[in-house]
Amino acid sequence: MRTQDFDFELPASLIAQRPARPRDSARLLAVGRNLSDRRMHDLPQLLDPGDLLVVNDTRVIPTRLSGRRGAARVEITLHKQISPASWLAYVRPARKVSPADHLDFPGGMSAEVKDKGGAGEITLSFAASGGDLLAYLETQGGMPLPPYIRKGKGDAQDLADYQTLHAKVPGAVAAPTAGLHLTEALKTALTARGVTVTSLTLHIGAGTFAPVRSEDPRAHSLHREWGAVGENVAAAVEAARARGGRIVACGTTALRLLESAADESGRLRPFRGETGIYILPGYRFRLVERLLTNFHLPRSTLFMLVSAFSGLARMQAAYAHAVARGYRFYSYGDATLLTREDLL
Repeated sequence: MRTQDFDFELPASLIAQRPARPRDSARLLAVGRNLSDRRMHDLPQLLDPGDLLVVNDTRVIPTRLSGRRGAARVEITLHKQISPASWLAYVRPARKVSPADHLDFPGGMSAEVKDKGGAGEITLSFAASGGDLLAYLETQGGMPLPPYIRKGKGDAQDLADYQTLHAKVPGAVAAPTAGLHLTEALKTALTARGVTVTSLTLHIGAGTFAPVRSEDPRAHSLHREWGAVGENVAAAVEAARARGGRIVACGTTALRLLESAADESGRLRPFRGETGIYILPGYRFRLVERLLTNFHLPRSTLFMLVSAFSGLARMQAAYAHAVARGYRFYSYGDATLLTREDLL
């Protein structure tokens, strides 16, 4: 297995800079034995009565801040909370910041640089902590968009666009993007179809965008993320299986947490903690049978995951089809509905 096996060419013009409006008008490529070009509002007809759709209810925190170190202006993007008042962050320009520096932000907030690592990463200790700090970020922070969307610089519209319908539990610094396609109308249609919807929580970190730099993807270290699966989710999975329904993950984050919480027999257990599950071709899936997900970056751990789920050759063909037909890629782009390869 080589990282270059998961590479593909993508024209920059196909990288979506804004989401489809309405959200459920986005295109949907159903990938099974054959490829089928659909729309997100067709999802209820592509699922069966009795199926269970599991969504991620994490809420993205607006963690992008503009501040000053004396007269110098700096841009900060918080990416992992390490205590109620402390975060790991990326700073630009990194050369203007050193340990023990004090940074001032709009609205009277300040922070001290406690440590400085490589690649522009610093540790910040804020003057506020816990709920007070989160409340400040909600009013003063900007959305931490991935770098391929307007160079990571969000605006007021992104405060709504980059949150899913089910966003509830603050803690993510990246959106569970498959969920961006769901609307109240689509959820109503799913319920009318007999599809049950339940939610878990996985707080997505900036590591989700980290490229695989090793020639062998098995040498790559995956970031760890905090998640929780409640007893209600485990009960919903058991009920779906009892009625013959399939377990459908809305997004790779939901899939990774479900697979982390499932035991060897495939039974889902309540879970609370960090997961660093890394899914490559050859992985034996314990629980998830279908996957709703966006189109992912070449050479990324997420393209490796979908290749493990549906087969590398099938996903290469699906992505080539999508490029040829002008599908929109990445976080604000279109979606795919995948069926697990061993179930085809």
